[in-house]
Amino acid sequence: MSNMPKATMIHLGGSLRWMLGLGMGLWLGACLQAQISVEFRLHAPSLSDTAAVYIVGNDVQLGNWDPARVRMERIGDHVWMHTLSLAVPQGLEYKYTLGSWEREGLDAQGLVRPNYRLRPVADSVVYDTVLKWLDGQRPAPSGQVTGELRYHRNLQPAGLPARDIVVWLPPGYAADSKRHYPVLYMHDGQNVFDPKTSSFGKDWQLDETCDSMVRAGRIVPMIVVGVYNGPDRRAEYSPGEKGVAYMTFLVHQLKPLIDSTYRTRPDRKHTYAGGSSMGGLISFMLCWEHPEVFSKAICMSPAFQFLHFDYLPYVTDDHGKRRKVQWYIDNGGQGLEIELQPGIDAMRAALEAKGYREGKAYFWVSDPEAEHFETAWARRMPKALALLLGR
Repeated sequence: MSNMPKATMIHLGGSLRWMLGLGMGLWLGACLQAQISVEFRLHAPSLSDTAAVYIVGNDVQLGNWDPARVRMERIGDHVWMHTLSLAVPQGLEYKYTLGSWEREGLDAQGLVRPNYRLRPVADSVVYDTVLKWLDGQRPAPSGQVTGELRYHRNLQPAGLPARDIVVWLPPGYAADSKRHYPVLYMHDGQNVFDPKTSSFGKDWQLDETCDSMVRAGRIVPMIVVGVYNGPDRRAEYSPGEKGVAYMTFLVHQLKPLIDSTYRTRPDRKHTYAGGSSMGGLISFMLCWEHPEVFSKAICMSPAFQFLHFDYLPYVTDDHGKRRKVQWYIDNGGQGLEIELQPGIDAMRAALEAKGYREGKAYFWVSDPEAEHFETAWARRMPKALALLLGR
């Protein structure tokens, strides 16, 4: 003890108390609370110095993909800068725009480029160059709508912004007026059927997938309801006040509307939910918290534990009876998918500990080469439907 630095001990009432453990705890706490600073510097030589340049990405500090929310600061000759602070290392995906997706930055060949990707683990400066920009018109999205879509505009959930609802009707719906159908409720509804309404010009192609699988006899015909997301998507699709409001809207407002307007099979056995990322999380939540309404959920790339979201305790701390529900859970292996995998592994372990067995209560599919994007979820949808809803 004689070699211990004097600063690590004090005398209180004649007794020696060592403060090393406390000091180490305070030091670790400071490290855990440390912020990672990421400075983005964009060189855009084709722009005038008065141009309004925006950075857009998958974090609230990057506007949550709003192309005109986070304006960069001009700091020099054709150079713009923006700095953000991250509480923990996380995967970032981002782009640059001039205020809209019709004016986004292009690659050197003049083509719409994939998202920039970054996973900072320490303070860093990122240098990007954009030589060309879209001239006000995005390339026409490829693809079409298969089957009949019906729209319900500006539905107003209590406590949330109004949104559109789009309904896809299965083959034969009009011809057989006596038949009733299961219903699959899909989140991010603008991305589900129509590439023209999809956020990134690529849709899930769920209309084509369901149409072909129904005609081939692989799944029973069903109605698919696409629910457009609101501006605060993360909050609506996660635990909390807005998440509760969104689930309440689906259960007590939207489902009664759909059941009264279309020929549905309204019982829980024939009512399902589906989505990706945060939409995958809220789909899981609907089965977990409303098993009297939803019996199955498609959870693609679900964000069970991500940033400050953690739904695991809702499962591990639950001591109620085992729910008679089924989940399809999957994930890719590139980009943001890597960040989501630990939470998915933890949730699968929690489900097993509660008696929910893989192959019966849930299905697990890994797609290591897949990215976190609509086209990847579209490719996995036939397997998801076959496993969870197949004949």
